Amino acid sequence: MSSQETKVYGITSPISLAEPRPEDLKLTSDLVEAMKPHGVFEDDTELAHRVDVLLKLDTMVKQWIKDISLKKNMPPSLAEHVGGKIYTFGSYRLGVHTKGGDIDALCVSPRHIDREDFFNSFLEIIKNSPEAKDIRAVEEAFVPVIKLIFDGIEMDILFARLALPVIPDDLDLTDDNLLKNLDQRCVRSLNGSRVTDEILNLVPNKNSFKIALRAIKLWAKRHGVYSNALGFLGGVSWAMLVARTCQLYPNAAAATIVHKFFLVFTKWKWPQPVFLKQPSQENELAFQVWDPRINVTDRFHLMPIITPAYPQQNSTYNVTQSTKTVMEQELKKSLEITEEIVKNKVSWEKLFEPTNFFHQYKHYIVLSASAGSEKDHLKWVGLVESKIRILIGNLERNPVIKLAHVNPKSYVPQNTDEKSDLFVSMWFIGLEFAQIDPSTNVNLTFDIQNFVDTVHRQALNIKLFEEGMKIEAKHVKRKQLSQYLPPELVRSKKKLSQGNDNIKPILILESKDAPKIPDAAKKPPNMSDEEFLYGKEPEKNQNGDAVSSSSSLEVEGEDKVSDAKIPNHDQNEQPSSEISSTTHDEVSNTAENTQSSSKRSSSESPTPSDPKQSKLDDKTENSQENNSKSASKRSSSESPTSSDLKKKKLEDNIPENSQVNDLKSASKRASSDSTTPSDPKKSKLDDKNPGNSQDSNVATKRTATASPSLVPTKKSKTHQDLAGNSQDSATNSTEIQNGENHNTDETEKNGCQSLEQVPTSTPEKPKVDISKIVPSSNELSDIMSPVPQAIPVVKNSIRLKLNK
Repeated sequence: MSSQETKVYGITSPISLAEPRPEDLKLTSDLVEAMKPHGVFEDDTELAHRVDVLLKLDTMVKQWIKDISLKKNMPPSLAEHVGGKIYTFGSYRLGVHTKGGDIDALCVSPRHIDREDFFNSFLEIIKNSPEAKDIRAVEEAFVPVIKLIFDGIEMDILFARLALPVIPDDLDLTDDNLLKNLDQRCVRSLNGSRVTDEILNLVPNKNSFKIALRAIKLWAKRHGVYSNALGFLGGVSWAMLVARTCQLYPNAAAATIVHKFFLVFTKWKWPQPVFLKQPSQENELAFQVWDPRINVTDRFHLMPIITPAYPQQNSTYNVTQSTKTVMEQELKKSLEITEEIVKNKVSWEKLFEPTNFFHQYKHYIVLSASAGSEKDHLKWVGLVESKIRILIGNLERNPVIKLAHVNPKSYVPQNTDEKSDLFVSMWFIGLEFAQIDPSTNVNLTFDIQNFVDTVHRQALNIKLFEEGMKIEAKHVKRKQLSQYLPPELVRSKKKLSQGNDNIKPILILESKDAPKIPDAAKKPPNMSDEEFLYGKEPEKNQNGDAVSSSSSLEVEGEDKVSDAKIPNHDQNEQPSSEISSTTHDEVSNTAENTQSSSKRSSSESPTPSDPKQSKLDDKTENSQENNSKSASKRSSSESPTSSDLKKKKLEDNIPENSQVNDLKSASKRASSDSTTPSDPKKSKLDDKNPGNSQDSNVATKRTATASPSLVPTKKSKTHQDLAGNSQDSATNSTEIQNGENHNTDETEKNGCQSLEQVPTSTPEKPKVDISKIVPSSNELSDIMSPVPQAIPVVKNSIRLKLNK
């Protein structure tokens, strides 16, 4: 066996070294044929045209560097040989570019050429070139770039200045020593080319890798999960995941790599990072590398995929909780499809069927960016698109939103009524809401306004903002999408909806016209400066709980929820009927009006007495007589329907002090009333729980004697809270049996509990088999703990909780 075959790629040993079978080669051939109709492969003419364009651009760079060298008083003999070169990276360098795809290029210059020269003199040379059009220079970007279309091919050109006097044509950029004495922007520009070369060097079978990567990129685009700027994975991230799969199956065919790709990363335990090679433990050049042990922000990355070239960085730092959820769902669905393909049940075309984003949700946000000219529109759209992930983050922090799914593709308006002098691009964000009350109004105006202000401030800082640039956001339902999209996109026979159709988010911005900065962050007249900048402090009720209030940015005429209709988020409570408000005085009046019927009921139905309770009656006969009569009146006069109704009324409307006093008097009546038999259900529970017999007896008496209108049906505390108060409940029970007075401080503290909160039995917690939560995989057992072992991984800090 040769040394090439025994070489280990990656940081772990491979899962399988099996050679491809004849059926695997047949599936690979079918995979290639299935991709051809989608324009994945270029013919020889198109490939030759790309080579000619790159040669022209390389010649322009060498001539430009020579001219600048002469202007800086360099001798002509030296200026003739200083060099300069165009390097490629990305999909073209990997050999997986598609028809009409762009070319990522890097301009490398010697040390006497500045970045200002690149964005001034070289930019002017490009503008004067007849082959170039749609030129945009983004000098203030995280990675400065010049975007253009050169001879029909879209290109992104980066710039890096090396600390070398001469740039030879055979310079290898993978040498880490080239990074010495370079600034951060040059290092980031070089990183693209260095990462691409490292990926190609770390895969065992380049041919299988390229075919599999073409298939995965096509799948990601068709399923709407291909966009680094919007929080999904970009081309280099998908390439590293495919490369990692190739390392685990070094001899597999391309079709097997595609199948194993979905298998591995469906079961991958994110946020466990993905490494292609062992990261260096030494950081001699002192550049910042991805290391959650040192960098706090690295601990909150959701799907870290670490670049193999120094300095190692996370290529998926833009991923949000929503985009992660969407990608995980698509990976799981596609795994099931590939398993059917391997069994010859379906063809590869099924894997590349697009998912219709506009059939998945019932509520959408339409985000539009418009400008007055085509040139301004190109710049404005690029900035807005790069900031949409900020809006997604704002929406995810809203407790009522479970998922905010943005479609990576932008659209143009379908209505011809739009102004002809405006150039508009639209993005659609699907919303899935948490389980909340259907009558709740969700106001997202502040979240969207915050995003709009952020984009305008960024445009001002980089001097990009022009008159006529504006952003608008609208909320539409699925049935209204036909106003914005072609009919074939929104026409559907199936209903794959998610979320709550009754929820009506308020997403209307205040101004329709493009605000001039400083008017972009316009403050409402009824809001103070601190409230507008930092948010309004939530109001609190008597218990100190926050009370939700509508934002001052809500538009007039919106539906308002009555104070009596409080959303119910108790998972254990059954849905209740409509409840009308009832005050404590009404309850008292009801008790007085039913006094006569109560006396008749008590006289007609005599009951046996309890020996223990009779002693207590002798002591408290005079003091508790009135309370006992009141309880009998209500128990005999109220029908089951009215009592159930008043139970609900008292839950939400009786003041806190009134509830405490009523519950106290109910406890006293329980100790004095000896004419009511005990509840048979409670007696059974007492037999099962002899240790709690004292508490159970008291609970039985309370339940039998208390008025139904004073017994709430909703649990206000968890079983843990009840268990914590068991000692106090036992003390209260002893006091009742001994006829002691309850108007003490201890009773004030513990007497506020609902009567049904006295536990008769403690339910056992369900046992969870942890081994069944995450499916075990013998294949993945050795690859889920990459080096370094000591890296702590902290999951996302965002919590989606509803305010009760």
